[in-house]
Amino acid sequence: MKTKCDFCKTEYALSSMPTCPVKCAVCGHVWRVPARPRKNTWLMFFASVCALLSAVVFAIAVITHHQASHRPVGPLVASVSGVETTTDDTGAVRYIVSGTISNISSDIYGVPDLIIVSLDDKNNILARQKFMPSATLLDAGASVDFSHVLAPLPKGVTKIVAKLADLDVSQGDK
Repeated sequence: MKTKCDFCKTEYALSSMPTCPVKCAVCGHVWRVPARPRKNTWLMFFASVCALLSAVVFAIAVITHHQASHRPVGPLVASVSGVETTTDDTGAVRYIVSGTISNISSDIYGVPDLIIVSLDDKNNILARQKFMPSATLLDAGASVDFSHVLAPLPKGVTKIVAKLADLDVSQGDK
């Protein structure tokens, strides 16, 4: 510990905190060495709580950002709700794909063409069929149902996905 004479400013190095007044060897001045300031335990507790809260807020922000990055990309979302089979007059089996296009934004949007993609079990594209849904505009929060009869499908189709023509992102599947 270091201390200094208040009168002549001579500096001294002490090995421990003195319990009685100190006398200067140069000028003879006597003074009391002030005690070291102690760290405030409440201040340390408050700083620790603040650090913990900061870590929690950071974790929530990272999780929220991660979840937001996995949401649908555009304001419109297409999803397949069902696939039914039917037989036409010639005896050919046809598939009817039905689903919904939803506007998840707070603005009105034009509805692009819808593409029905047929995939195999390894997600290889086997066929694409494009058609125009019945609605041309969707209000904020509105939805429109669609139904489309597919041309004969190639063998090996295990999954049918709906995509909006303007987006290259898979929207919903069945």
